[in-house]
Amino acid sequence: MEQEAVTRVAVLGCGFWAQFQIAAWHELPGVRVVALYNRTLSKANALATRFGIPSENCFDDADELLAKLAGQIDVVDIITDVNTYARFTELAARHKLDVICQKPMAPTLSQARSMVKACRDAGVRLFVHENWRFQHPILEVKRVLKSGVLGDIFRARIDMVSGFEVFANQPFLGELEQFILTDMGSHILDVARSLFGEAQALTCHTMKVHPQIKGEDCATVLMNMGPVSVSVNLGYSGSHYRDECFPQTTMLIEGSKGTLRLDPEYRLSITLADGTHTRRVAPPRYAWADPQYDVVHASIVECNRDLLAALKGQSPAQTTAADNLRTVNLVFAAYESARTGRTVTPALD
Repeated sequence: MEQEAVTRVAVLGCGFWAQFQIAAWHELPGVRVVALYNRTLSKANALATRFGIPSENCFDDADELLAKLAGQIDVVDIITDVNTYARFTELAARHKLDVICQKPMAPTLSQARSMVKACRDAGVRLFVHENWRFQHPILEVKRVLKSGVLGDIFRARIDMVSGFEVFANQPFLGELEQFILTDMGSHILDVARSLFGEAQALTCHTMKVHPQIKGEDCATVLMNMGPVSVSVNLGYSGSHYRDECFPQTTMLIEGSKGTLRLDPEYRLSITLADGTHTRRVAPPRYAWADPQYDVVHASIVECNRDLLAALKGQSPAQTTAADNLRTVNLVFAAYESARTGRTVTPALD
C-alpha cells in the first residue's frame, strides 16, 4: 500500500504562540514541522528539542533556511510579528513555497494587498491562519444556522468583552496605535462573515478606557450583512463582569422561528415554539493546550486541518488570502468609520 506523502512545514518565529501551532500541526496525520527559524537561535533550538526537529534544521536567518532546505519544505508557516509578515511572505514566494501567516494579515491594507500580489505573481498559495471561526462552539452555531431551525435570521449580536488584564499580561499591546479592532476585531469580524456573509454597510464607534494605552480598547461595530443586522462588541475595559468568560465569544441570534444564545461555559440554547433546548458545546481538550485557552488552542487544530486539506489538494481552504482580505477590509473600514463618524461601504477586493 502506497504511503501518503507528508506535507513538510517550516515555521518562522519561535515565540509564545509557536509552541501551540507546532503541537497542533503534529496532531494531524500527513504533516510534519521539519525546520525552524528565530532571530534568537536558542529559542529555535529549544522548540526543536521539544518537538523532535533536527537541530541542523534550526536557523537564525530565514533566507538561509529556505535556501539550504530547498526541496525539503512544502509550506512556510509565519508566526512572527505582524510587521514582518509581508517581508517573510515575499521571501517564501521568491522560493516558490506556499505560505501561511497569522492574523491580522498585515498592519496596513496596502501591505495585505501587496502580499496577495506577490504570491499570485509567484504562482504560490497564500493562506491566513484565522482560527477563531474554527472554535468548536462557533462551528456548532454555524451548523444550527445551516439547519434552518431558526427560520430567517434578521438580527445577531456577537460579543468578545472581558475584564481580563490583557495589558498586564502583554504590555506591548498598550503600545499599539491600533489595538482592539486589529487584535480581536480581526477574529470576531471574520466570525461574522463566516456566519452571515459580506457587509454592505458598517458603522463603528471606538473608545479608550485605559488612559495609559495608545490605541482603542473598546469598539462597537454595526453591520448590514444582507438581511441580517449584526452588532459586534469588543472590549478589554478592565471592568468587572458577572459572567467573565475570557476568551469565550458569546452570541444572541434572532430568527423568524426562534432564537439562539451562546453563553459562558459553552452553553448553547435554542428557543423555539416548544420551549428552550440547552446543551454544552465545550471544545476538545489537548494535553499541550493551556486549560484557560482550550477553546482557542483546540481551534488551531481544526484550522490547520482545513489548511492541510487545501495544501494536499483535497478541498478548498476557508481562510485563503483572498477571503481574509475581506476581513482586513472590514477592520480598516471600522477605523475609517470611527475616525469620520460616517457609515462606510467596505471594499470586497
